[in-house]
Amino acid sequence: MSDGKKFGKGFLCGVFVTAAVTAAGLGVTRSITQHGTDEQGLAVVEENTQDGELHLDMDKIDGKIETIEAVINENYLNEVSEEKVEAQLYKGLVKGLEDSYAAYYTEEELQKIQESTSGEYRGIGAKLSQDPETGIVTVVTCFEDAPADRAGLLPGDIIYSVNDTEVTGMDLTDVVTLIKTAEGSAVHLEIVRDGEADYLGFDVERMDVSVPTVASKMLENHIGYIAISEFDAVTVDQFSEALAELEDQGMEKLIIDLRNNLGGLLQSCCEMLRQMLPEGLIVYTEDKYGQREEYTCDGTHEFTKPLVVLVNEYSASAAEIFSGAIKDHGIGTLVGTTTFGKGIVQRIVSLKDGTAVKLTISKYYTPKGTDIHQKGIEPDVTVELDESLKNKVTITEEEDNQLQKAIEILNAQNGE
Repeated sequence: MSDGKKFGKGFLCGVFVTAAVTAAGLGVTRSITQHGTDEQGLAVVEENTQDGELHLDMDKIDGKIETIEAVINENYLNEVSEEKVEAQLYKGLVKGLEDSYAAYYTEEELQKIQESTSGEYRGIGAKLSQDPETGIVTVVTCFEDAPADRAGLLPGDIIYSVNDTEVTGMDLTDVVTLIKTAEGSAVHLEIVRDGEADYLGFDVERMDVSVPTVASKMLENHIGYIAISEFDAVTVDQFSEALAELEDQGMEKLIIDLRNNLGGLLQSCCEMLRQMLPEGLIVYTEDKYGQREEYTCDGTHEFTKPLVVLVNEYSASAAEIFSGAIKDHGIGTLVGTTTFGKGIVQRIVSLKDGTAVKLTISKYYTPKGTDIHQKGIEPDVTVELDESLKNKVTITEEEDNQLQKAIEILNAQNGE
């Protein structure tokens, strides 16, 4: 676990991509389901009579596609990839739902999504950010003992080129892809470092990396601090480890930092809450048929020490399930700003050809039945981050006014 004095407030974009610049995230659950197959071996959804069904006139659509295809063949100058055109047809079908969370994934895209939610990937183990105005790509942090760390990369390093390809202004996702997929077992990076007159060259090995989604340390007055950047499959064990280490160090109070956490896996979030909550409801969902699914806690690991949870406008989805449950059960104080307000659940439905469709399939509600979608969760104590800090990549403990307010609240509970 980290013992450093700085905690990054940027999103995890770097060499492990969660491809969300907005606070959309992947949704709070990732389930693979099928309802039978058609004659082509693709998954199909069972027929029902609910309002809002999709019934397309396929004869009309097929005829128009044939017409457009003929126009393209007669007039279009450049070469055509039939595979890409077909994929875009399916993407367009889902896009027509006008749901920003819905998507069609090619086989390659689905593999990347599955990699991103596992929390494990092959890369150099660095977290990157990009200035939207200049296009400059900067190293935010290097995961401890990962290849980037061992090679000597430092926070603040500017990546000028990857294998002799200049990357300034290139989309951050493309930069990450270039780093991860370049030929060979290592990637050559040219770096601009403050105080150095010339470019610095690094050959960084690519290895299997487990993303550190949890950072922890002990603050003064026996206050434990745990920052959770996202809820991946690996996050549960990392969280359990952090709690145990802090307990061993004599933790008397705890701060859990969910700021800039865009969400992740519902299952991971619930497993972590089962280490915190008393017996009762964690969250429940309702689908289009009114069917309710409940997630509960048996209370055997209830956390009874003073607790503060830090949230902001970029705390979304699973992060809101976590903070909403803490608030409704009354076991902690929420500090910061109103959360993003993503109270809907997505499911990825696998198709037999290796592709998939992601759809919004239900809404979720906090234990007290609160619908937070497009509203967010209001903190118990509202504290805006100081304006001067909002564009900084990293913020020290001392200047982080939201963190300092959390510490103040915990200290006051013991009359300090």
